[in-house]
Amino acid sequence: RMVKDAMRWNIRASLVYAVGVWTMIGSYAFFKYTGLKKEEEEEVQELEDPNRVVIETAHTKTTIIYRKDFVPYTTRIYNYIKSFSSEPGTGDGENK
Repeated sequence: RMVKDAMRWNIRASLVYAVGVWTMIGSYAFFKYTGLKKEEEEEVQELEDPNRVVIETAHTKTTIIYRKDFVPYTTRIYNYIKSFSSEPGTGDGENK
C-alpha cells in the first residue's frame, strides 16, 4: 500500500512538473514569435532640462531628476575608508 502511494505521488509530481515546463516553453515561444513583448518598452521624453528624464509606460509615469554634483553613497563610503590609509595632507592616498 505504501509503495503504491509513493508511486502515485511520484507520477502526479512528474505530471505537474511537465505541465509547468511545457507551459513555460510555450509562453516563451508565443511571446518570442508573436512580438507581444514589445508593449513593455518604455518611452523616454527629452525635456529642456537635461537632468530630468520622464519615462512613461501604459500604466505609470516616472520622472527622474538627477542632481548636478551628486556623488553616490558607495563612492562616499569608499573615499571615507580610503582617507584612513592616505598620508597626512594629501587627501587621496597617492604620492605625486
